[in-house]
Amino acid sequence: MKLILAIVQDKDSNRLANEFIDANIRATKLSSTGGFLKAGNSTFIIGIEDERVDDALALIKETCQARTQYVTTPVTLDISLDGQVPYPVEVEVGGATVFVLPVEGFQQY
Repeated sequence: MKLILAIVQDKDSNRLANEFIDANIRATKLSSTGGFLKAGNSTFIIGIEDERVDDALALIKETCQARTQYVTTPVTLDISLDGQVPYPVEVEVGGATVFVLPVEGFQQY
């Protein structure tokens, strides 16, 4: 038995949840926030049999593709940085961060 923690961008989360349903993979979806862009994410918690882990990872990989987007740098109130104007910066967003952990026990009531 394995525990999969998959952190995905909110834009991909509904589509991924539907893919899990179609594949009969039970997942719990939690709202979370990323630290870098302070953007909304969803964290999926999945308890799954060892032989189905590759199927779940394939669904995540197919559904959660990375893409680029422009974000504006935050405005600073530091007066030593005279004349700095916030400007858009291209960053890569999306994709998924996935952890696969061994599970010692799993009960479902």
